[in-house]
Amino acid sequence: MTIIEKIFSRATGKKVKPDEYIWANLDLVTMRDFGGPNVVQEFKENFGDVRVFDKDRVVITFDLHIPPRDEKVARNQQILREFARKEGLRLFDVNSGVGQHILLENGLVKPGDIVVGTDSHMNLLGAIGAAGFGMGTTDIAGALYKGKLWFKVPRTIKIVVSGILKYPLSAKDVILYILKNLGTSGALNRAIEFGGETIKMMDLSERITMSSMITEMSGDIGFIEPDATVYNFLKSHNAQKFSPIFADDDAEYEKIYEFDITGLKPQIACPHSPDNVKDVDEVKGTKIDQVFIGSCTNGRFEDLKVVARILEGKRVKPGVRLIIVPATTEVAKEAVKAGLYKIFLESGAVVTNPGCALCTTGHPGILAPNEVMVSTSNRNFFGKLGKGSSVYLASPATAAISAIKGEITSPMGL
Repeated sequence: MTIIEKIFSRATGKKVKPDEYIWANLDLVTMRDFGGPNVVQEFKENFGDVRVFDKDRVVITFDLHIPPRDEKVARNQQILREFARKEGLRLFDVNSGVGQHILLENGLVKPGDIVVGTDSHMNLLGAIGAAGFGMGTTDIAGALYKGKLWFKVPRTIKIVVSGILKYPLSAKDVILYILKNLGTSGALNRAIEFGGETIKMMDLSERITMSSMITEMSGDIGFIEPDATVYNFLKSHNAQKFSPIFADDDAEYEKIYEFDITGLKPQIACPHSPDNVKDVDEVKGTKIDQVFIGSCTNGRFEDLKVVARILEGKRVKPGVRLIIVPATTEVAKEAVKAGLYKIFLESGAVVTNPGCALCTTGHPGILAPNEVMVSTSNRNFFGKLGKGSSVYLASPATAAISAIKGEITSPMGL
């Protein structure tokens, strides 16, 4: 059996098969400031004064519009605060950071768990071997009531990556290269299992980067089997006892893809699709107006450390805005302690409060028509960050050196 088949079997109490429809018990139900207020409304309309199924297994996070940009957003957050107080739920307010990262840092997610939420990138929890699913309002409202949901057991494809990653190449270059080959529908309704020497050598931040772009392949979930790297993180963040789940040696996969990243060059996704990927050298010299470094994909301390290494002693090109956003307050504190903020501010960067930031409209830094941005996020669809603008997706290293040069630049040779 594959990982997802084993997780669903444990959650249903019976052996499941691909394409089978099941009802599975949930380990955690989450809502964020985007989508969450609608969940609360549907929950009240459909179930009246009924309490949530288990207050200890429901979490609310604020990470999209923080602090609120207008009265409507403020009211939506107020609705969630009031619901959390009424139900006795744990709420992470505007000073916390990206929801999935908050769950990990607070030991609320474990390998083998099933987690659902109102964020389409809940599946990045596959970085520790958990099954995270983004779902719509009605499903989450039902989950609050019942503590279980229906799923179609996905078929699984395996992606094996070999070769040694050497600075300045990173996990972002690897996942963009895979997207280039599989396309945005290459994993449609599928689970993915990543394996190979390249993956095993990645730290947790790099694994998060890999798993955070499963949605861009139209995949359901992307797993990386947990090991000492994950266990040490979970132990240091007070995770409860768990029993990790691994695929059987004779697990059946729909397809197996093998990628050798030996000789891979820095990659960049050009407008307006995450799979429109080219070598950075192919678009070098493209003038840019802004750079964003952060998001659930590349906002960890390790990402910021790479950026600081490149920015130290240098200045952002006049006329270019560099916006840096840590994924969480824990990350921000670590960056301050390591002296990274001093480097960022002296380079001319703007550093904002932790959160999702420039993944979509609603956060300071939206682009004007015809402006160009290099972003470390995971999506670059047309109009997502301003009408008529263009977004390129790249690694923190590529983004940082491009901010200094004022044009798209490869980090090779740094």
